[in-house]
Amino acid sequence: MATDISALPDYAPVPRSALGPALNEQGYYVGRVERNLYWITDGTYQSAFLTTSDGVVLLDAPPTIGNNIQRAVDEIASANGMSNTITHLIYSHHHADHVGASSLFDKNITRIGHEETRRLLLRDDDPTRPPNEETFGDRQTLEIGGERIDLNWHGANHSPDNIIIHLPDHDTLMLIDIVNPGWAPVYVSNLTEDIPGYIEAPANALAYSWKHFIGGHLGRLGTRDDVTLHQRYMADISESSRNAIDTVDPTPYFQKYGENTWAAVKGYLDEVTSVAATPVVEKYTGQLAAVDVFTESTTFWVMESIRLDLGYGSWVHP
Repeated sequence: MATDISALPDYAPVPRSALGPALNEQGYYVGRVERNLYWITDGTYQSAFLTTSDGVVLLDAPPTIGNNIQRAVDEIASANGMSNTITHLIYSHHHADHVGASSLFDKNITRIGHEETRRLLLRDDDPTRPPNEETFGDRQTLEIGGERIDLNWHGANHSPDNIIIHLPDHDTLMLIDIVNPGWAPVYVSNLTEDIPGYIEAPANALAYSWKHFIGGHLGRLGTRDDVTLHQRYMADISESSRNAIDTVDPTPYFQKYGENTWAAVKGYLDEVTSVAATPVVEKYTGQLAAVDVFTESTTFWVMESIRLDLGYGSWVHP
C-alpha cells in the first residue's frame, strides 16, 4: 500500500551548516582530509583511507558505500600516481553498517581491530565481515609505509569494542557512532549499548591533539567545536532527565491502569521522557539537525541509564 506523503510529519529545516559536499554521479564524495589522508561519504556513512608507500590503509568499509570505496581509492591513486592496492583494513568496531563491505577486499589483506572486535565477529559468523586477524587490548601504534596510526580503546561506549583511531601526523581523529557532526544522534543515542561510556567518549576524544574529526555518519567532517556542542547537548539531556525524574509523579498512571502494570510504566516513562526532552529540543533546534526527530528517543535511553546504571531516583520500599 502506498504511503500518503501528505500524512507524514513535518520537521524543522536542516541547518545548512550540517550538510556536506555534493556527491558525484556514482553517489559518493572523496576528498582530502590532510596530506595523504582522504575520506569518503555517501551522505549517510563515512570511511577514510591513507595512501602509503606500502599500499592503502582503509579505515572501515560501510556497505552503503560498498564498491564506491575502491572507486574512490582508484580516483585518488590515479590523480596522485600512487598505488590503489588496499593492503590493510582497520575496523573501528564490529557493527555491520560500518564494516559490512570488508569482504569486498582481498582475503590476504591485513585486518586489524580490537580483541573484542575479533571475538564478536567470530560469534556473529557473518561472511561479509571477516574477523580481524591482528588484535590489540588497550592501545597499539601502527607504522605502515612510513605512516603512524594510533589505536586506542577506552572501554565500552557505543559498542563494547569501539575504538579511537588517531592519526597525529594528519591532525585527525576517527571515532565512530558517538558524535554526528552537525546532527543529533539517531535512535537511543546512536543505538548505544553503554550510555555512561558514550557520554564519556567525547572527553576522551578531546584529550587528543587533532583538528579534523571523522564521526562515521552523514555528509561532512567534524571539528572540535562539533564535539563540544554534542557534549553540551548530551549534558543538557542528562540534567533535564534528572529534573523530570524528580518532578513527574507516577501515581496517576498506576491509578488509571490498575492491574495493567506495563501500561502504567509506559505512561509514566513516556511522560518523564517528554518532560525531559521538550526544553532540549527547544534549545538546540537550529543548532543541530534533527533534534526534533530523535531527541525524545535519545532522552529515553539516557534517562533509563541514569535510573538503572547510576541508580538515580531508585526508591527503596520502607
